[in-house]
Amino acid sequence: MRRYACAEQRELEINKALEEEVGELLKRYEEELTNMASLKQKAFDKVQAYCVNNKQRLFARTRYIGTAEGKAGFRLGTPRLKPDKGRTWEVVLAGLKMKLPEYIRTVEEPAKDLLLADRNTDHVAKALVELGVQVVQDELFYIVTKKVAA
Repeated sequence: MRRYACAEQRELEINKALEEEVGELLKRYEEELTNMASLKQKAFDKVQAYCVNNKQRLFARTRYIGTAEGKAGFRLGTPRLKPDKGRTWEVVLAGLKMKLPEYIRTVEEPAKDLLLADRNTDHVAKALVELGVQVVQDELFYIVTKKVAA
């Protein structure tokens, strides 16, 4: 226990020292990082506006342009479904039930959280036994050390 407690205490001391040093570094560079993030966003917006306004000319042959500093371009995102304007997913679901019922999901699974919550009621306890389901709890080993103030 002593070795474990000493190792844990030293680990806490090291982590505290690391957090303090990281905090100092973050404070030192916080203003500059904020300025760089703002500068990047402004530059991004400017390049994006230029590329959108000149899309036909710049991207006639390829989906990107290259410079000595890097590439900029347009890429397709992940395909997704979106209902038409004025439609909701509920309306789409009703239509799917009639036209494409094989594309409707129904998920059936045991409500384990409810069964656990009601496991001590006569009705549920009896049914669990009949169904061959048991409530188990694993025994976990632990150590709690006495913290030494630093």
